[in-house]
Amino acid sequence: MNAGQKSARRIAASNGPITRDTVCVSCLHRLTQPSRRPASTAAALADPPSTPTQQPGHPNPPVSTAKSPRKAYQLLASPVLSRPPLLTRDLTSFEKAYYLYQKRLNERLALPFTRYFYYKKGTPGDVEWKRKIKVRKTPARDIGIYAAYGDEGWNDEVLVGDPTAERESVVEALVRDAEGKAIIDEEVVGDAEKEGLGAAGDAKTGEGQRRDLTKVEVERPVDRVTEADKANDLRSLSRKMDRTLYLLVKNREGRWRFPQDRVYGRENLHQAVERILVQGFGIDMNTWIVGNHPIGHHQMKYTSGGAPAPRLAKISPNRLVSTSRDRVEYEQEEYGEKVFFMKGRMMTGQADIAKNEYGDSEFRWLVKEEVEQAVTGGYWKSVKDMLAER
Repeated sequence: MNAGQKSARRIAASNGPITRDTVCVSCLHRLTQPSRRPASTAAALADPPSTPTQQPGHPNPPVSTAKSPRKAYQLLASPVLSRPPLLTRDLTSFEKAYYLYQKRLNERLALPFTRYFYYKKGTPGDVEWKRKIKVRKTPARDIGIYAAYGDEGWNDEVLVGDPTAERESVVEALVRDAEGKAIIDEEVVGDAEKEGLGAAGDAKTGEGQRRDLTKVEVERPVDRVTEADKANDLRSLSRKMDRTLYLLVKNREGRWRFPQDRVYGRENLHQAVERILVQGFGIDMNTWIVGNHPIGHHQMKYTSGGAPAPRLAKISPNRLVSTSRDRVEYEQEEYGEKVFFMKGRMMTGQADIAKNEYGDSEFRWLVKEEVEQAVTGGYWKSVKDMLAER
């Protein structure tokens, strides 16, 4: 409220005339509107009831009630920290057959390859091209032996179990072509008397051509199955490269869950989960909290034998939350806990459980199915829709 509005309030409180000459149009409109105060505010502003005063000589002093602990739920923030997939997923058998069919169809419908545009007639490149095209019958290197313009060009679908569309077969064909070999093994002809020297295909084509095939080495692609996958290292970020991994910890009660801690002072959920990652795993992780709104929540009531069993908690200030240090330690009666999950991404680094300040003893990077097996049924019901399938 600015100075003009405060003056208008004073005029209204003094029962003075409220006109266009005493207040502005905005204040006049505000003061003439009916009050919209809630009932609780109106009751708080009303005159407090008169309390009986102790009469002189009265034997019993007035009774004063002791301050009881607050009754509430424990409010917790929890980062759902994930490492996104680094590789595309494996293709299904239908997808492999479909993509191979599309490649062969493109070879059949496209214009014939004009080799003289790329290779001058009679040059070594032209001879090499003739040697390769004689074996695979098509310019494409990864669709097997297929004559797009031959009598069998219509037969561009492979049979069930044919390895032509498999990733290993495609990689092998590309590597062999880069090494100067045919996509399939052929009998060495031509200058066969020279050890390690020769060409595959027709003897006339290979005659006079010398290539040292043993010295041409092409680096093969890295295997999709890492050493962490083979060793089943659940603490490594290098496992399950085509799936999303989630960080789970084992708390002091022995239960697996996402990292979590109480919200202190006036910090919001975004600030709370950033603090939890620092106090739980050190400063060697480069993370990104995606938004300011939670992606899910979990509620649990404290019970004993099926009956409510509230717990008395002593809440102390947190050293990293400045707004919590303004209050001294206080007690609060808690009937359960409400956990709000915030989405986070792992960029670089690794968790360091040795620096954990919450009593967590172990951590794991798990995919969705492994999370289901690790957590309790009620917890899984609350978090399963937040986790990605891959």
